[in-house]
Amino acid sequence: MATRHAALDVLRGIAILGTLATNIWIFTNPDGLVGYIQGTHHATGSWAPAEDLLQQLAQGKFLGLLTIMFGIGLAIQQRSAVRRGRPWPGRYYWRAALLFVDGLINYFLFTEFDVLMGYAVTGLIVAYLLSMRVRRQYVAIAVAASTHVALLGLVTWALLAAPAPANGNRGLSPNPYADGSFVDLIAFRAENLLMFRAEVVFILPMSIALFLVGAALLRAGILEPRGARLRRRLLVGGLGVALPLDLAVGLAGGDAGLVVGRYGLAPIVALGLLAWVAGHYADGHAPGRCGRALTPVGRMALSCYVFQNAIAGAVCYGWGMGLAQHLDGTTLVPATVALYLAIAAVLMMFSHFWLSRFERGPLEWLWHRGYDRITASADRRMSPRRVAAPR
Repeated sequence: MATRHAALDVLRGIAILGTLATNIWIFTNPDGLVGYIQGTHHATGSWAPAEDLLQQLAQGKFLGLLTIMFGIGLAIQQRSAVRRGRPWPGRYYWRAALLFVDGLINYFLFTEFDVLMGYAVTGLIVAYLLSMRVRRQYVAIAVAASTHVALLGLVTWALLAAPAPANGNRGLSPNPYADGSFVDLIAFRAENLLMFRAEVVFILPMSIALFLVGAALLRAGILEPRGARLRRRLLVGGLGVALPLDLAVGLAGGDAGLVVGRYGLAPIVALGLLAWVAGHYADGHAPGRCGRALTPVGRMALSCYVFQNAIAGAVCYGWGMGLAQHLDGTTLVPATVALYLAIAAVLMMFSHFWLSRFERGPLEWLWHRGYDRITASADRRMSPRRVAAPR
């Protein structure tokens, strides 16, 4: 029987709430993702450096951690299939298809920066790569990482070479985030589908590499006592070296520095964070108060990820309470931090309450029910037809 590592759910919980720490600043921008990218509506006065620091601390780290955790989860699914004597990747394409549908719904209804669609495509690719020899998987990591570094270099060069804009960035007019209805925002996301999905395409090589790295770390014992030396190296490289560089480049490097930090240094920081948390539980240490609060969120990662976007949208956008349009430079930071803490608390309490009564989160239950029905239907279609015996 496979051992369930306590670190897995804690790390997933950290990754889910960490992505919210990045995305909450997008929700509280009156122009949404467009304003966040253009750099409109910043904090003023003494709040300005606090905003920059808080954003940079979360920028890309938890996206990287969540991506690595998806890779570890995929490797665990493969282990389970092999242990039960089932072929791999088998029908994983159905799992990927359902995850893609989840992401599509999340994109149109709640957030244009959804990651689930990208993870569905990445997972499908990596599922087949995991069926290959380990040596070929390392080659795939090298190819994917090299491709990502090359793309990152081109984008960084373009940002450094681009002339400074002559006029300041202006807000959206009309603004569907502040003034539009729920349906207006859905239409806006549909009209700008290619622009909003550009990041998913850009980070595909990085995602493939991090998925495979997660699988490799699982094989190397990152969650077990035997992985102590590996964890120490990742700690030094991630939190000792990459984190200070990430903060320096992100805070002082302008748009180019932000891109290098988010897509270049932040994934390395995520590896250090993974090693730090995994080391705490590698010897079988039971979760403490903080770990017990994060574990239900990790077990309901899909539900909590979608719910946090739904809650933030309902509070910040015009179709809901419209908080974002009422914030100015002096209230942006305290309101954003307070909203983040409130949503995090709601997710932790809700997930604890739900899992005390049910085995799976609500969306996880729907997902597994849909998968079971699809595979059962496929089995019935593929089974040989019964032929009536001659009388």
